[in-house]
Amino acid sequence: MAVRTILTDAGWAIIKEELPPPKRTGRPRKDERLVLEGILWILRTGAPWRDLPTEFGPWQTVYHVFNKWRKEGVLTRIRRRLYERLKQTGRLHRELWCVDGTIVRAHRSAAGAKKRGEVRGATKR
Repeated sequence: MAVRTILTDAGWAIIKEELPPPKRTGRPRKDERLVLEGILWILRTGAPWRDLPTEFGPWQTVYHVFNKWRKEGVLTRIRRRLYERLKQTGRLHRELWCVDGTIVRAHRSAAGAKKRGEVRGATKR
């Protein structure tokens, strides 16, 4: 099954320099572009990591790389590089720029809903 990707060759050429260099020892790394596509798939769909299609590799690997890159600031550097590129080419519309526009509903107990057997407004002794 072919996976639909969103990272173009031109986009990859812009951001691949921001990835950390490979280690000289140990197991060779997975295809970084495919791992990044897996990360982008998760961020785009909002699916749980375990639902990552196998074409991107093991979900544990993609999850580990995501956390590592997040902690090392790699993802922030990629975002900044893309932002600067859009700014340089005049394709950045500041009024449309949005980092996160999602809405997450809280569980009803987070909003102060009654718990089982509890009377609203009653004080405990």
